[in-house]
Amino acid sequence: MAKHVAVLMGGWSSERPVSLNSGKGCADALEQAGYRVTRVDVQRDIAEVLAKLKPDVAFNALHGPYGEDGAIQGVLEILGIPYTHSGVLASALAMNKARAKDVMKAAGIPVAESLLMHRLEVARAHPMKPPYVVKPVAEGSSFGVLIVREDAINPPQQLFADDWGYGETVMVERYVGGRELTCGVRGDEAFDIIELVMADGGWYDYDSKYSDHGARHVIPAPLSPNIYQSIQNLAVRAHRALGCRGISRADFRYDDRPGGTGELVCLEVNTQPGMTATSLVPDMARYAGIDFPALVSWMVEDASCGR
Repeated sequence: MAKHVAVLMGGWSSERPVSLNSGKGCADALEQAGYRVTRVDVQRDIAEVLAKLKPDVAFNALHGPYGEDGAIQGVLEILGIPYTHSGVLASALAMNKARAKDVMKAAGIPVAESLLMHRLEVARAHPMKPPYVVKPVAEGSSFGVLIVREDAINPPQQLFADDWGYGETVMVERYVGGRELTCGVRGDEAFDIIELVMADGGWYDYDSKYSDHGARHVIPAPLSPNIYQSIQNLAVRAHRALGCRGISRADFRYDDRPGGTGELVCLEVNTQPGMTATSLVPDMARYAGIDFPALVSWMVEDASCGR
């Protein structure tokens, strides 16, 4: 009998629309691969729903807080339902950008200097010399990210807003110019690297990630062999250092501009990479000869508790 897979999607974070899109694509592909699939739009009664459903595997297609930060993983551990992607600790670590950077730095992975500050402090005066980036500590899909340009007179005044919805503590990170690169890891092996080339010449924001023509994925990224291999090695090292399982994706900046610093830094590791039609990991898998049904099937067969 085919395995019964509950595809967990939706939830109530700001990334709900992305998760619903990812979940639908994964559920369709799993049905195509022959699994029995139940689509679950996750609400706060998820433990009760899953206890009744009793799936063989939970495919985690959630993004953002509660789906990506160890919370749903803890529920699945308690229920004893094998699940995809990373476990409780790795999910919580990677979701907190500051703690993840601490772990990566300790493992010898280059990261950009950063500070943790209250958002109102940042809004009052530049916390470091521009250019720099202000990021929510625990959000994905570039929600709440503000780039402060070199010629900015004031820090971002959006941080004063009463309806700021991304937490009171933010991370201020030195801006690293150059190329935007990303590398997925499956199990313990790196995929080929994608360079992200934005249609408008800007940065890889929410629209670039999820609109049809927001960013061009160049694979394999046109890099020298030593830099290419270095990025793949760093992606695997970051995956291991954080304790990731299944599939993860590490994002990098490489400043090879004329007069640039030449530095390569790891920005963050995503334990729940997007699985939409415009997402990066499915593109990497296709380049490696793995179609989408085969990719999600591998994830289901890799699922376990105690991750």
